[in-house]
Formats: sequence, structure tokens, C-alpha cells
Amino acid sequence: MKRFDSHRRVYVLATLLTMSAPGVAQEFAGRDKLRAHSAEFRKEVIKVTDGVYVAVGFSLGNAILIQGDGGTIIVDTTSTVADARDVKAEFAKISTAPVRAIIYTHFHPDHTGGASVFAGDDRPEVYSHQLLVERAPDIGGAGRDGGNQFGSSLPDAVYINAGIGPGIGRRVTAAPAATAGSAVAPQQGFVRPTRTFNNDRMSVTIAGVRLELLHTPGETSDAISVWLPDKNVLMPGDNFYRAFPNLYAIRGVRLRPVDQWIASLDQMIALKPEHMVPSHTRPISGAAGTAAALTAYRDGIQSVLDQTLAGMRKGQRPDELVQRVKLPPALAENPYLQEFYGTVAWSVRAIYTDYVGWFDGNAANLFPLAAQDRAAKIVALAGGVERVAASARTAITEGQFQWAAELADYNLAVDGANVPAKRLKAQALTELGERQISANARNYYLTTAQFLLRGLPPQ
Repeated sequence: MKRFDSHRRVYVLATLLTMSAPGVAQEFAGRDKLRAHSAEFRKEVIKVTDGVYVAVGFSLGNAILIQGDGGTIIVDTTSTVADARDVKAEFAKISTAPVRAIIYTHFHPDHTGGASVFAGDDRPEVYSHQLLVERAPDIGGAGRDGGNQFGSSLPDAVYINAGIGPGIGRRVTAAPAATAGSAVAPQQGFVRPTRTFNNDRMSVTIAGVRLELLHTPGETSDAISVWLPDKNVLMPGDNFYRAFPNLYAIRGVRLRPVDQWIASLDQMIALKPEHMVPSHTRPISGAAGTAAALTAYRDGIQSVLDQTLAGMRKGQRPDELVQRVKLPPALAENPYLQEFYGTVAWSVRAIYTDYVGWFDGNAANLFPLAAQDRAAKIVALAGGVERVAASARTAITEGQFQWAAELADYNLAVDGANVPAKRLKAQALTELGERQISANARNYYLTTAQFLLRGLPPQ
């Protein structure tokens, strides 16, 4: 019941704030664009070209079916056993031939979690890059400090999507708006690779289908793209999808190798594919459209990298850079670079840290005060906890939600059990979340608000 109550409070709070806020159409434009973006992964099996099909919207990641002579090939396997079963049933309407091979584009669980279902009793070869097998553990958690970029525990009434797919760790249902959602833990069906390669490419023929497995590091170091030269079909894995990429993921990972990502996109452009089937969002057909999309994606990443490095050479610090580094207008309007997933600002901060480390050049930041000590001094300077709380309430009334959240943090740093401060921060974060175009940002704001309210006495 406590879990239900905390979910309900977040939902009611979000609804009331949305209804009462001035200029709703403009203020909530990002959220409305994110909601419209859900059409990109409506549930459907799409025929790309003869013998190539992709299941979109059944899971966070797509699964791709390639038909061969007397057998099939599966590229990526969805997130969970349950999702894979749904897709396998749909693919069986196209072909019941045995699965001869499974190919992982990279190690993330939304691509490997349903492999056992597709393998069944067919004993297929499982292909990946050798780095998938050797990879270091991914120590970044899905949730940090009560937040979760995937929104796995949000109620269905609040949850929209995961930016590049319907979700992970949840099976979204048509439950009533006030329900607590239907979060589930992913069921792991990972099957260990049986054939790997450790260089730039691997050429293989499976069930009569010629494939080139290309090492194209980007979102991960083990990332591969699948190229079907006889069908002119490219499967870029997670190096391309219809959203600005997660050059850095707020769940807690290292900066992705931006320069390698750009080089990988150059390699894909040079192939001149007629069809492109990403592992998230919908496929693209037509050589001109595919080339334009890939080129814009590369140019967008390159622009953010170049601008950030140029600003760093001028001595600009991260807080300055995020205000100045923007995509050029033509790229900012490109449908494949909308910030539904990653953001330019997060990328800038991560690039800065990756190139020069945490220190921003300000000597006052060499040995800063502990957060609790700083907060105590600021609260005292402001006239006490009640004064800070009053300022936070005023900030919310005036629409200064970031400032309200920061003020609430000062009171929480002084006293982590301060219930009014938790409520104020939850309110500010809900307001911020409801205005986001980035699913990661929205989900993180709202799950943190949910976490703050959990177990509090009713008002």
C-alpha cells in the first residue's frame, strides 16, 4: 500500500501542476513531443526488404529476422524472455525454419536478454565481437540516489517511454491511471557467444546469406554492425537511432568513445546502404534518406565534440560550456537528433571530464567544503531552515523549479529526514520532469520524486 500511495502522490501532483501551470502549451512542449515520439516504436513487425524483418515496439530493443535457405538468423534478441516469446510468435508467422545463428550487436541486456528463447532447441551459433566476452563489468546502476533513467517503477499513468523504445524492466499495460504500474525485473535469457572475432570485421555465410560483421565501436566498445552486401541492408546496432545519442548515460557510465563513434558512422556512410535497420526505433529505406540520416547523426556528434573542445581551449568551464554549446539550427531541427534520449548538455560535461578530468580550473574548487558544511553555512546565512523553505516555496510559485530543488537540497543536507524539504524537492522535481523532452531526464526526475515521497505521512 505504501508503494501505491507514493506512486499515486507523484501522479496526482504531476496532474495538478500541469493543469494549474500558466502557458501550459509552451511549458510542456517537450513532454508532448516525447509523448508523440512513442509512435516511433508502436508495436509492429516491419518488412524491410525481401527476407529481412524487424520487430519494433515489443521491447526496449528491436529484434531482426533474416531469412536464409533452410534457416533464419536473429540479430539482437530483445530485453527479456517474455518479450522474446512475443516476438518469436510473430516471427513464426513469417518463418518456422530453425534459427541457424544469433548475432549480438553489443552486450547491453536489451539486446541479449531473450536469446535463449530464439535459440530454443536449434543450437544456433551465437556471434559477437570478442570484446563482448572480455568486457569489464558494467558497474553503472540503473538507479542512483533514488532516480532511474528508465522509469521502471513509475506508474503507467505517469510513464511515457524510454526515449528509444517503450521501456525496460516493465511491461506497460492498459491499467487504470491510478494503478501502481506493472514493473517487472528483466528475465535474463543470455546465451554465451560461440563464435567471436577480434579484428575489424568477420565475413561469414549463414543459411546461404552473406554477412559482414563490422567492428564499429560507439555506444559500447564491443559494438558491431551487420552488413548484408547482397541486400544492401545495414544494421547499425545502437550507433544510430531516432534520438540524440547517449554519449553519456546518467545511470552512471564512462563517456562513450565519441571519436570512435564518429569514425564508425563514417564507415557506415561509405557503405551507401539502401536500407538501415537500427536496434531501436524504426527502419529507414531509400539510399538518399539513409545517407542523410547517417550524415546528420555524425555531424551532430562531431559538432558537439568540436564546440566543446574549442571552448575548453578558451578556458571555458563546464557550466559555461553547457550554456554555449548548441547544435547548429539545421541539425537541431533534424528529426534524428531530437533529445528524446541523450542530451547535448550531458555530453558536453562528459567530454570535458573525459579530456581534462573533474577539476575546472577554479582554485576554490581544489578542496571544496563538504556538502553538509556548505549547506549549513548557506542555511545560516539565509536565516535558517524555515527561511530557506519559504524561498523554495516562492521559487516554485515563480516557476524557478531548479532553484527550488537546490534550496530544498540545502535543507536536506543539514537534515536528511526533513519531511517538508523532501516534499518541496519532490514537487520541484516533478515540475522539472513534466517539462522534459528527454525520457531519461523525465524518468529520473519523476522516480526521484517518487523515492522522496515514499513512506512519508499523508498531508
